[in-house]
Amino acid sequence: MTPRSTTETIVVEGLSAPAEIAIDRWGIPHLRASNRDDLFFVQGFNAARDRLWQIDLWRKRGLGLLAADFGPGYLAQDYAARLFLYRGDMALEWASYAPDTQAICKAYAAGINAYAALTEREPARLPPEFRLFGTRPARWAAEDVVRTRTHALTRNAISEVQRANVLKRADLSTDLLRCGLAPMVEPHFADGITPADVPMVALDLFKLATAPVSFEPARLSARLDEAWTWIKATEAGGVERATVGEGSNNWVVHGSRTATGRPILANDPHRSHALPSLRYLVHLTMPGFDAIGAGEPAVPGLSLGHNGAIAFGLTIFRADQEDVYVYETHADDPNLYRYGDGWEPFQRFDEIFAVKGEADQTLTLSFSRHGPVLFEDKTRRRAVALRSVWSEPGTAAYLGSLSTMRTRTVADFAATLDAWKTPSVNHVCADAFGTIGWFAAGLVPIRRNWEGLLPVAGDGRFEWAGFLNADQLPREINPSKGFFATANEMNLPKGWPHEERRIGYEWAEASRAARIHAVLVDDEAHTVSAACGLQTDVRSLPAARLCRLIDGLAGSSEGANVGLALLRDWNHDLDVASAPAALFEVWWMLHLKPALLCRLAPDPALRPLLAPGDFDVLLGLLEKPDERFGARPKDERDLLLLTTLADAVRDCIVRLGQDTGTWAWGRLHHGYFQHAAGPLLPGNLSISWDVGPLSLGGSGSTAMHTGYRISDFRCNYGASVRLVMDVGDWDNSLCINAPGQSGDPGSPRYGDLASLWASGEYVPLLYSRARVEDVTVGRIRIVPPAS
Repeated sequence: MTPRSTTETIVVEGLSAPAEIAIDRWGIPHLRASNRDDLFFVQGFNAARDRLWQIDLWRKRGLGLLAADFGPGYLAQDYAARLFLYRGDMALEWASYAPDTQAICKAYAAGINAYAALTEREPARLPPEFRLFGTRPARWAAEDVVRTRTHALTRNAISEVQRANVLKRADLSTDLLRCGLAPMVEPHFADGITPADVPMVALDLFKLATAPVSFEPARLSARLDEAWTWIKATEAGGVERATVGEGSNNWVVHGSRTATGRPILANDPHRSHALPSLRYLVHLTMPGFDAIGAGEPAVPGLSLGHNGAIAFGLTIFRADQEDVYVYETHADDPNLYRYGDGWEPFQRFDEIFAVKGEADQTLTLSFSRHGPVLFEDKTRRRAVALRSVWSEPGTAAYLGSLSTMRTRTVADFAATLDAWKTPSVNHVCADAFGTIGWFAAGLVPIRRNWEGLLPVAGDGRFEWAGFLNADQLPREINPSKGFFATANEMNLPKGWPHEERRIGYEWAEASRAARIHAVLVDDEAHTVSAACGLQTDVRSLPAARLCRLIDGLAGSSEGANVGLALLRDWNHDLDVASAPAALFEVWWMLHLKPALLCRLAPDPALRPLLAPGDFDVLLGLLEKPDERFGARPKDERDLLLLTTLADAVRDCIVRLGQDTGTWAWGRLHHGYFQHAAGPLLPGNLSISWDVGPLSLGGSGSTAMHTGYRISDFRCNYGASVRLVMDVGDWDNSLCINAPGQSGDPGSPRYGDLASLWASGEYVPLLYSRARVEDVTVGRIRIVPPAS
């Protein structure tokens, strides 16, 4: 039943004319203003209305201001975050995204501040998290929107250090079990650099700077002398920076291959699941501009959606945007490092950190010419720093959308892409004239004399020689096959000049992309419904590949025979109700893959560095076993398959019961959206701030990207928002966000979309004024004070 419509009027300082927020029955706000500054003011005001706690925490985390609210346990994270703040020329920064970026960010920040002020006048509007912690929302400056960098996805510093540490114990073939390379190259340590120069702890500060905020009771009660014990980002604490799993799907289909003759564009960005959702659906309307879609609630504009003339979406394009540098420091003065024929001083700055319950703390931040210094070993006379594109103007995540979202044609869209720098993405777009396009975009360093796969010396021999221009990255318009599809796979065109334009060598598992391409090739009359079905498709290509290997094998134990019978003639869909799906995932993820890694990497100290393993490489080795399996590789492989399958059957009996007829993948695999403050809530709280559990199909290898943590099969990354856009018939477009649009646990929009999301359902993404009015259930009129 549709809720009864409600209307309220709020008087707000900062607007030049009345504006409106019309909220539809699914919680999507449709914002209407009479000019640009008012529109982005209202976008900021509305973001705070639905997500004030989230964006306030985003700002404090990004600027290194957590300890002032939460105490000494957050001082190390503040220190780490400040190492990566943009500290360059602000005039260049503002000019990098769009000519009016500063004005937009100023209006957006003013809108947030206006809502924060409203909560002071009307405390009932304040989200309950502030009362729980005894904190208040801070005021924003325009610069706060752009100076924070650590929310962006860049790569591959962590992998460089992992590779160095694997090579300290083993060879390249072993490291490929962790991360395959395409095209294949053989990385070498630069002269003077050894694995001992870059221990894994060298990147602790980087991981901490990019970690989410956690609220363990012990951390909140930490004393000042314990502050630096909270420097390790750990998976158990929910703050480990994701190195796998983050990604997206998108595709755009030309009208020649759709049922209507109009293009269709689909996008479902995949990130770590959070509550509230990382993304937010919103409609922005003013004279001359009318766009709807999704963005991040702390950022003005939209990064995926449409504006009535062009639809646009993105996935991560895995360009290498980071390098780890190792320095030799001076024997007599550790403040100097070797550069060229001489020595250069580190730049060291003292900054003040406010700490709740303590005196202000003064800490020293250190930088080399390449970037923040993350590790110093005075005994070995070594220092480690990180160079990232973050230090360049224009690398605040997704702000390039202030240009792309206002284009009208594919050609116009392409012309804006020098303004898109992070994250590096695959843009797909389609305009109302029927043209479709694919454009890789992002700031890609030019490395003349190395691949970027291992740490290098910071003595001047390995310097970035500028950046590739946007038109030097791969792109295509109206391809002969009639569609583009990307899923973070290696998609550099055949014949790409890798030596001339090195982009990267580390890509996502190919399964999602292969499945999407196969479906689209067979679909000559694509529809919106078919696109929704493909976004929620649960066919597992790894399952198909592994089941081919056991076809014809005979088990030597009851468990193996039960497993073979279950997997025989299975369609390889990881459906919620499927017993073979449950067995397969338990077998592959908990038994076969660990046993395979144990066989190929017998050193137990090494295997944690290889986890979770490169699925494409591991599957390839199972399909073509080599001498590492023993004197009779195929026989040893088959024995491994059968032994681990029997183990998996016994495991499933323990987890799901003796009767295989009751097994179901959804009994194990579930979505769960956990509020970060959950550990602090009293056990008798009648209203939980968590949403779930929700039975799910799929896996991290399916188009319905529902990757999970091994410990309990909880889906911890994948699609939150999904959009399917019918280009030209915009009201026929569909979407879903999860678990809901609001971040307030007391709001009916907090978790209302979660069950629809879990079952693969969608809600309308309505665009025309008339259709939006039909489903409007709430209206907020925002007016300036009477003159």
